Amino acid sequence: MNRSLSTLAVLGAAGLLLPLAPVSYATHAAPAEQAVPVLNGDFADPVMKGDGPTTVGIDFWTGLNQRYSPAASGRTDASHGVALQKDGNTLRQRLRGVRAGARVTVTYEDSPAVSKECTGAEVVDGQPYEVTASGGPVQQVTTAGDPDRTKGKPGPGRWTGRSYVFTAGENDPLLTFTSRVTDSRTHVTCSPMIARVRAAEVPPALDRTVDKTRLGTSEAYKGNDRESTLHNAAAACNGENACVFRPDARMSFRYYDKARVVGEAFVNCTRNTLEHSRLLSYAERSHDSIAQTYADAGLALNEVARLPTSGDRVEDEKRARERPMAAQFALAYEKGWERPWQWFSSDQRTVVERIQPGEVSWVELQPSRERVEGWFVGKKDDYRLHAVIDGPSRAVPDRLLQRTGPMSEAEKQRCAAARPMTTTPVGASEPASSSDKGLLKTSAPTAPGARASARSLPLG
Repeated sequence: MNRSLSTLAVLGAAGLLLPLAPVSYATHAAPAEQAVPVLNGDFADPVMKGDGPTTVGIDFWTGLNQRYSPAASGRTDASHGVALQKDGNTLRQRLRGVRAGARVTVTYEDSPAVSKECTGAEVVDGQPYEVTASGGPVQQVTTAGDPDRTKGKPGPGRWTGRSYVFTAGENDPLLTFTSRVTDSRTHVTCSPMIARVRAAEVPPALDRTVDKTRLGTSEAYKGNDRESTLHNAAAACNGENACVFRPDARMSFRYYDKARVVGEAFVNCTRNTLEHSRLLSYAERSHDSIAQTYADAGLALNEVARLPTSGDRVEDEKRARERPMAAQFALAYEKGWERPWQWFSSDQRTVVERIQPGEVSWVELQPSRERVEGWFVGKKDDYRLHAVIDGPSRAVPDRLLQRTGPMSEAEKQRCAAARPMTTTPVGASEPASSSDKGLLKTSAPTAPGARASARSLPLG
């Protein structure tokens, strides 16, 4: 089977591929159990020749183990059997897309070894191993016994269904099977076997209260190993088609942000109703968890990880054109939600205000925003970079709230304050000293100290 096609099929079944139709944001029902992608859970890739056992790296799993064909494993389906080898050897995979706090149920089957190298004593009472996952308990298990075995004869496979339940202690929890066969005389192929691994989860409730400036810590993985920094994963996506963004529709939603005052507040201290028009301008920007992760670590944001979320319109327009990851995200969003993504927005509105005496008028903005969580995934699934991106939404309009209301105490005091005046140093409280009816006409002096030669005086 084509490895990339099988990977996409599993991811699609788990809801990690792009949604085929616009997502409904109105449903807030409790999460239901849903499938979790266990990549290559039948251990069929890479394709093996013969019946085995072969010691080989199994696609999407970490650890070298002994693999048998379905027929050699004693199975009636297409699942291959994997023997865990001896004490301490592991078989591991991260469960893609599982968030911390999810309740996960892993189902699989186990069997004592089918290897012809086993003696009866080694398998008669079953063989021990452990299963654990990030945040879960260590579950000690012993396979079914296989009596009447003799060395040199392959076993029939005695497969038993098992389950393991845990609450994920981290994002992408690591599922691990560990052999506990301790007898040093036991042949390496004579060890407990695992087949047909599946998983389902009840995801945690979506927290819609997280602020856009605190979107959480982004994480990066190479295969099943967590990367210590985001740099390598971001660099791997630094090409036009190097990565694709896979949104997680379960964790994506739109919302109205907190209201904020746009422009000034107008206070009517007069005794009359005031009416006037004014122009309002406002703008919105995007935020992303990758930049916030760098900032929280006190590190300069690496060039390859710069999405158009700086808040500088000129810089963000440049990043939107030039940064491959910005294009990868925008393309995935448009395919999934059938509308373009916008990294920034701005608008102007003219409002007419009618302010009653003793009232204040102001305008508040509640911007419509959208939050998308998902993964930048390398074409070979070698690197995965988790990201949360929050930006202005085209889906619903912004809210402009034109408001009037009573003055605050401070505004009342301001309205009651006297207008600025100067003092009259002499005779401030005396009656007017004379009456000027405008009858006195004098010519301007023609020279310093000169007196006008003609003038008229009012009659006393």
